[in-house]
Amino acid sequence: MRQQDVHDELRARLHEAAEAHEPDRARILARVERGMAAQDRPNHRATLPPLFGWVRVVSATAAVAAVLGVGGYAVASAVKGPPTEKTVAVSPTPLSSPEATSRPPSRTATPPASGAPSQNASPRTSTAPSSTPRASATPTAPVAQGETDGPLWSDGSVDPHSNDFWAQSDVTLKVSGQLTALTVRLKVAQTGGVSNAGAWRSLPESDFTQTVTEQDGFLVYTWTLKPGSKVAVGEWVFAGQYNHERGGRDAKDDSYTITGGAGGGQYAVTGGFAAHTTSDGDS
Repeated sequence: MRQQDVHDELRARLHEAAEAHEPDRARILARVERGMAAQDRPNHRATLPPLFGWVRVVSATAAVAAVLGVGGYAVASAVKGPPTEKTVAVSPTPLSSPEATSRPPSRTATPPASGAPSQNASPRTSTAPSSTPRASATPTAPVAQGETDGPLWSDGSVDPHSNDFWAQSDVTLKVSGQLTALTVRLKVAQTGGVSNAGAWRSLPESDFTQTVTEQDGFLVYTWTLKPGSKVAVGEWVFAGQYNHERGGRDAKDDSYTITGGAGGGQYAVTGGFAAHTTSDGDS
């Protein structure tokens, strides 16, 4: 007979015995009662305190329960199949110490191979000056310092047809080279009752934008050459007309400023309205 058959037959018999087994509860209770009755007999040892009697009863009861439990466990173990081995890996609990919790584990630095850079080495910062080119400065408009500058010549005068209630200020511009940009600004001081009465220029009206405003006590006339337009070589006049209080008017605080561009250069002129001598010697 094979060993497996023997085990199967043994498990079957133990299973039958376990099902047929019934604890003799009456016998167990009788033993407990006899033990308790023995304490009441006269010849019982008087030197033992009552507590020891109860201990004996409890101990006997626990012993009986233990026997029954062991027997049941043995029967259940026999009924079960052959035990299966199980291995549980338990990692040992490391002993903690103040040094271990307050200091990180040390590492042994391994020197890099010859010619190979270390991973912990900090990259070198180049100290060479930056080659980024500086932004070019925005060209500033030239400052007008006189009546002539490069291809520009200018003159300011009060028109001889002016009267006691009305006047006209003329700005004359001579150009010796073609201009691709031009701005003419005439400022008439507010001497009393000064108000706009019109304006004109000898160059084509469609080539310019014109504005008249009041700024800081002046009536300001501005002519600006439109993009794409040009001013040819020649002599040109820009005139501002205005009303004023009755009587002669003093133009000593009036002024003009002209800026122009020609051949890639920037030029500027300025002046007032006193008598001037022309380049031909005429006054």
